[in-house]
Amino acid sequence: MKNHNLDPKDGFAGLKENFIQDASSGFIVFLLALPLSLGIAKASEFPPIMGLITAIIGGMVVSFFAGSRLTIKGPAAGLIVIVAGAVNEFGGGEMGWHLALGAMVIAGMVQILFGVFKLGKLMDFFPLAAIHGMLASIGLIIIGKQIPVLLDVNPALSQGKNPIALFVSIPEFILNWDPKATLIGLISLVIMMGWPLIKHQIIKKIPAPLVVLAIAIPAELLLDFQATAPRYALVQVGNLLESIKFNVSFEGVSQTATFIKFVLMFALIGSLESLLTVKAMDMLDPFHRKSNANKDLIAIGIGNTLVAFLGGLPMISEVARSSANITNGAKTRWANFFHGFFILICVLMASDLIELIPNAALAAMLITVGIKLAHPKEFMRTFEKGKEQLLIFMVTIIVTLTVDLLVGIVAGILTEVLVNLLNGKPLGSIFKAPTEVSFTGDAYLVEISDAAVFTNFLGIKRKLEAIPPAFQVTIDLSKTQLVDHSVMENLEHFKNDYEREGGTVTIVGLEEHRAVSSHKAAAHKRIK
Repeated sequence: MKNHNLDPKDGFAGLKENFIQDASSGFIVFLLALPLSLGIAKASEFPPIMGLITAIIGGMVVSFFAGSRLTIKGPAAGLIVIVAGAVNEFGGGEMGWHLALGAMVIAGMVQILFGVFKLGKLMDFFPLAAIHGMLASIGLIIIGKQIPVLLDVNPALSQGKNPIALFVSIPEFILNWDPKATLIGLISLVIMMGWPLIKHQIIKKIPAPLVVLAIAIPAELLLDFQATAPRYALVQVGNLLESIKFNVSFEGVSQTATFIKFVLMFALIGSLESLLTVKAMDMLDPFHRKSNANKDLIAIGIGNTLVAFLGGLPMISEVARSSANITNGAKTRWANFFHGFFILICVLMASDLIELIPNAALAAMLITVGIKLAHPKEFMRTFEKGKEQLLIFMVTIIVTLTVDLLVGIVAGILTEVLVNLLNGKPLGSIFKAPTEVSFTGDAYLVEISDAAVFTNFLGIKRKLEAIPPAFQVTIDLSKTQLVDHSVMENLEHFKNDYEREGGTVTIVGLEEHRAVSSHKAAAHKRIK
């Protein structure tokens, strides 16, 4: 059984105990977060400094009451699509920014309510293929939006174009490129893509964005961008103290449908991405500590409400920065605090240096994020889990690219429901799976009937989580007609978590089922 006494201390005792590790990890994450926060803000059509304000508050404020110890709170590339969409649908420009903030304030309050009413389990309702499809489509949209920035074309050429139109317009962007900025952008892209391939243990620890800045800023100075390039070629940060004020406007409430749509998207997608990151980081935590998802949602909601009043981007528990935090030896929540603290010091003392960063270099960083989200390997991994998973994945992507993100997610969910019905799921088990739990000796038996699918897993999960730790648990699936991929994967997560606490979990009863693919978490349907 795990010995919790060996875990790093929390609070100020943790600061004293782990100061060196947390401060050094926070500094490395700051080097990663600074350019990304600027780039995400600019791509979201917010003033660049607002990305830094979000990172500062996410680190220096939210870290104190977050439910997860090692996640980094800040602006996320995954929300670029929603934020930019809100700005444009509320009229664009400065007015669109102010009105989008109003929807963000309400969304932050909704996230607080999610946590208060213990809806941290929310993500188990979404089929995994649809979630991965959502992330892949976000990656493709990021790539499409950043290609013209990489080529340093006039922003007017890409203004108002949907994702498909942006890709179709690539030849036009190339005809109007700026060779000097594009050269810096392409070199930056090569560094970002190639850095993970470096084998040298010391060199690979240097954050790739830091290397990009170390090359891009001197190159920009050498090419005299400030005198020869258009204003949009360089980051414009401005003064932090002058920027901190109430920037929110609630006049967008008059556009009722648009306002409600973006409140839902900010609250649902932001919460979903945060919860996925928290779950992933718990698996990477060397001390195997379990985060409080509901407490983390409350913290994220408070942070988002605050930053939206000030004009900042919505924050989530961000996956790339969080994994870098763990990789670099962070022990407690203080690493997140230090990452925000170092950003604050940099903005106050080195804003002139930040304004030497070419936007093409920031675009290269964001394109790298997009490529990771929409990498061909994601398509192959999904296909390995079953053809029906690839169908759900592709429907989510296509609908998102052609309509919007919220409709894309709904389309993915409906496709999974239809696939499950065609695979034999009884109509009456859409939202409920009969689950019997019995106890004999020192063993629990969990018998699930009808079908175990993503739409009814919350009820199954509730009964599993009620089982005390350190017992022998058998999950019997022999009475089911269908067990879908999402449930197979979630049962495996439950098994890993429960066994880490000293118990054992055995999954039985699939002898009369056929797996739809060779993947270990593939859906299983009863052989007729």
